[in-house]
Parts: sequence; C-alpha cells; structure tokens
Amino acid sequence: MMNLVTADVRARTTELRDAFANAQPFRHIVVDDFLEPAFCQRLIAEFPVFDRAKALDEMGNVGGKAVIPEIARISPAYTEFDHLMKSPDFLRWIGEITGIDHLLYDPDYIGGGTHENLHGQDLDNHVDFNYHPKRPIHRRLNLILFLNPEWKREWGGCLELHRDPWNPDADSVEPIVPLANRCVVFETTENSWHGFHRIELPEDRRRESRRSLAVYFYSKDRPAAETAPEHSTIYIPRPLPQYFQAGYTLQPEDVTQLQILLQRRDDQIRFLYEREKEFTGTIQMFSKTLSGILRSRSVRFARALAWPLRRLVKGQQSQM
Repeated sequence: MMNLVTADVRARTTELRDAFANAQPFRHIVVDDFLEPAFCQRLIAEFPVFDRAKALDEMGNVGGKAVIPEIARISPAYTEFDHLMKSPDFLRWIGEITGIDHLLYDPDYIGGGTHENLHGQDLDNHVDFNYHPKRPIHRRLNLILFLNPEWKREWGGCLELHRDPWNPDADSVEPIVPLANRCVVFETTENSWHGFHRIELPEDRRRESRRSLAVYFYSKDRPAAETAPEHSTIYIPRPLPQYFQAGYTLQPEDVTQLQILLQRRDDQIRFLYEREKEFTGTIQMFSKTLSGILRSRSVRFARALAWPLRRLVKGQQSQM
C-alpha cells in the first residue's frame, strides 16, 4: 500500500522527521504531492456529494459542514485510502517521522472521514478531544489531506495553526492553503490549537466547497507530562474584528457577523448546559447505586472502595 505515497515523499523521511520536530507553533509537517497524482485525482473525482443528513452540528441543526466517517464504503479509491491508513507499513512510517511509536488506526474514523465545508462556513480555534470515545487510548496525531484542485488564500478556509488564541496579542499563526494533494500531519496535544476563517468564495464559484480527508491516530500510552484529564473538543469563539472600535459605523455585513458570533456563543452555552445536566444525572445515578451497595452487609469489597470512589466523584464534579 505504501506505493500510493509518492516515492519522493517516502525518500524524505529524515527531512520530514526533522521538520516535524522543529515546527512552530507546535509539531507538524506540511507535505505537498503526498499521494500518487493519479490516485489523488480518483479521490477528488469520487468525493461524495454534500449530504444534509451528515451536516448536523452539536445542537442537531443543519450546518455548512458535512462529515462522512464511513470512507471505506464511499468508493474503490476511498477503500484503498482506508487500507493505506491502517497498513502496518504506513503506521510505522508515520511513527518514524513523528517519533510516536505503536500508532493505532481508528476503524470508526470518529470525528474524521471526508469533510466538506460550504461557502460561509468557518471553524473556531480548538483543541481536539484527547481520548478515543469508545476505547481507552490517547489521541496523538491528526492527518489532513486536502482535495481542492484550486484554492486561493483570500477565499478563507486556510487551516491555521495557533500558538495561543486565548491571547491574541501573543498569538502566532501558521496558515496553510488547502490545495489538493497537500497533506498536513500535526501532533494532538492540549496546545495544538487550530481552525480556519470563514470561507468567502467568489460569486461564480459558490457551488464549490472546501474538501478534505481527516484521519486521527492513537496510542495505548502517552508520556505522563503530556497526559491530561479526558475532555471533549474545546472551542474558543473568535473575537470581534480589530476594526470594531469606538466611532466605527456598522455595515450590513458587520451586523451579520455579530449575529453569527452571538448565536454561536448562545449555542455553545446551551451545549455546555445540556452536557452538565447529563453528567450530573450520571453522577447522581452512580452515587445512588454505590449507596445501595454500601448498605448491603454482604459486599465488603464495595466498602473498601467507598472512599476512593467518593473522591473520584468529587474530583469529577470539581472539573465541570
């Protein structure tokens, strides 16, 4: 399967390893002409049509981004790509470049697969969830392959890697234009902030979209210094534009942007509220179950676990 990656890229393993280790604002590489050109063209030609049923956001609303994780079922080319991603040779090679051994492929492509973003769509800066939702393994790498034969920076939608989006004055940004057969691999950490600005396509091209393939890799273990409590994807809503100053006269497009930012914050607050209710309900159910066990004279082992379990519950609640 490794022959799907161009021979030139495979021959640059040492160069790519050095580039990954020294990249800023965090460890990553950008590789052009990643796949054999004919194979990449097949992926472009066989990219699935936009499916509204696959474009639901966290609140269940239809948005401008469609995600299809079942890539092996899309077409023969995507089946081949899936086989490449899970092949032992490819996993070893990516591990050699990144210095992360024993990488694991995710057959469910949770959060990954084909990503299609329409005109007007953006992606707030974020760090990704850090554990696989179904298995006790650490998320370690993101691989993104772009599938846009033409793209200009002024159209927005460029992948941006950030040092510190919490502090715009100290932030530094590495923009990456999403051109076809350009592959980006970056380490997933508590500081790997990334996103992209609103897509603004020319009027005569608004039936087109920003297309990519996203693959996430995992490992069973992770250095203790890099390990954090389990969390979902954490977003930072974009700040107001710098030109919003006293005396500035709002234009119609400014009002639209303000409405989008406010709605996004409202949606995020609602999402966090619903998640807190769900988590609190789980804790309450767990506490009742534990109390029932402790009242039973026949379960001595449960009594021995009572103190550490209660500490765990209190610790979980303090992180909410």
